[in-house]
Amino acid sequence: MTNRRTVLKTILGAGSLAATGISLPSLAAADELESLKDKGVIRIAMSGAYPPFNFINEENQVVGFDPAIGEEIAKRMGLKTEIITTAWDGIIGGLLANKYDAIVGSMSITPERAKVVDFVGPYYRMRRGIFVAKDSKITSLDDLKTATVGVTLGETHEQWARDQGYNVRTYKGLPELMLELENNRVDAIVNDDIPVLLAIKKKDSGIKQLKVDLGGTADQAGIAIRQGNPELHKAMQDALDAMMADGTYEKIAMKWIGSDIR
Repeated sequence: MTNRRTVLKTILGAGSLAATGISLPSLAAADELESLKDKGVIRIAMSGAYPPFNFINEENQVVGFDPAIGEEIAKRMGLKTEIITTAWDGIIGGLLANKYDAIVGSMSITPERAKVVDFVGPYYRMRRGIFVAKDSKITSLDDLKTATVGVTLGETHEQWARDQGYNVRTYKGLPELMLELENNRVDAIVNDDIPVLLAIKKKDSGIKQLKVDLGGTADQAGIAIRQGNPELHKAMQDALDAMMADGTYEKIAMKWIGSDIR
């Protein structure tokens, strides 16, 4: 059986355990809900580079669908919110090193990640999309075998592209990915479809989605917390379920995404 250290090395990258200061096993000794209530604040992490889900606006504030969801959950738990932005490829390591209390950053729920964190949710669905320039000669997955493909470092799309044998370049987030594609420094990018489609619509970009069948079902985004916190998990899940039931979730989704994405 794969042990927890091996799983962490797979997710975080070789040699990164020491860098995060994680000592294994690191399961929480006691549920963290009470300590969060005592502090009155929950720290939530995201990249800040994934519009419209989370991004930094002109006033240097982190805004978008993810912080709005996190803040609403926290409010229903009687907590204030501190938003922390961090590089995506080390975000799970930061959670396990107690740099923040939850990741509300459009993280796909995967079996590998679920071995080292617990997920609240899911809170929306996502599908993988491949995007190219409108005048690109790429029309099929076979064409990508000789192309340069851009992905965000540490996302599930990076591993998928590598598994396909593509020539991969990694970047920090979606704005950088789209800029590289628009300037012909990569031939294609792989990303969740919704944010790219919204960005294309907003700025009338010279980018189009490659119409290919990638198979599989939609991924689901979850909120990651440290393992061993059933009370915290329940409180957050109850808050999420309630806001989905009373219409608050849909209002947030319509504001930032333009549709209900459950």
